[in-house]
Amino acid sequence: MTATDRSIELIEAAAQAAADKLAHDIIAYDVSDVLSITDAFLLASAPNDRQVKSIVDGIEERLSKELGAKPVRREGDREARWVLLDYVDIVVHVQHSEERVFYALERLWKDCPELDLPEEAKATRGKGAEHAEQTDRDADLSAGDAW
Repeated sequence: MTATDRSIELIEAAAQAAADKLAHDIIAYDVSDVLSITDAFLLASAPNDRQVKSIVDGIEERLSKELGAKPVRREGDREARWVLLDYVDIVVHVQHSEERVFYALERLWKDCPELDLPEEAKATRGKGAEHAEQTDRDADLSAGDAW
């Protein structure tokens, strides 16, 4: 079994919305062969809580306006470290970069086929690592200024 056309449509729109809100490392998996409760997972991350919320809001807005889809469940809003949007056909995970590294969901789903995403979403791959390196360089420079 493979993800339905509706699931792929939702994944593509959600991925584009996440990319528009500057999400990092957007990836989607077809989990329909291993899970009976959903067809696909979308993973995205951001370096801070405010951006996690912005990405989640952007995804919800786009899926609602363009495709008439509303999540049946939204979890993790309060802390905005890992927000889950459950659309039944797809599940969207938007994580703070630290949670993304710690929980490594890609490792769990690596045997599932990746779904093709819009080019803007594909271009986000590796952005989390780039941001972390830049943050480390900035911290080193700040520490040097203190001397």
